[in-house]
Amino acid sequence: MDIIRNGTRPSAPGPADWFTGTVRVDPLFQPNDARRAAAATVTFEPGARTAWHTHPLGQTLIVTAGLGLVQRENGPVETIGPGDVVWFEPGERHWHGASPTVAMTHIAIQENLNGKVVDWMEKVSDEEYGGGRA
Repeated sequence: MDIIRNGTRPSAPGPADWFTGTVRVDPLFQPNDARRAAAATVTFEPGARTAWHTHPLGQTLIVTAGLGLVQRENGPVETIGPGDVVWFEPGERHWHGASPTVAMTHIAIQENLNGKVVDWMEKVSDEEYGGGRA
C-alpha cells in the first residue's frame, strides 16, 4: 500500500504550449514499475482549453465540477458536467476545456506506453472552440 498525502504534490500552471487560458494541474499519481496509469485533477478557468492531442492508450476524464466542452476530430463540440465520464480511444485526436462562461474541473487518467502518455499538437483555434456555445 502507498498513500500519497494531500499537499505533497504541488499545483502547477498548465504549460502555455499545451493550453489556452488559465489552467491549473494538480498531479494525483504517476506511472511506476507496477502501474501504467497517471492521473491529475485539472481546473480550467472559463474559456481555457487544451491543445489538440492524442493518447497512445486512450484517456478517461471524470468531470467533478463546472461546465466543460470536449471535441474529437470531425465530431461536434459536446457539453460535459459533473458526474460525466468521457473516454477517448487510443490515438483519437481531441481537446477539452471549460465553457466560455463557467470553469470546469476534471480528473484525467491516461496510461503510459513506452514512456509516453500524450502527444501534443496545435492549439484549438477560437473558431473551433466557438463551435460549442455552452
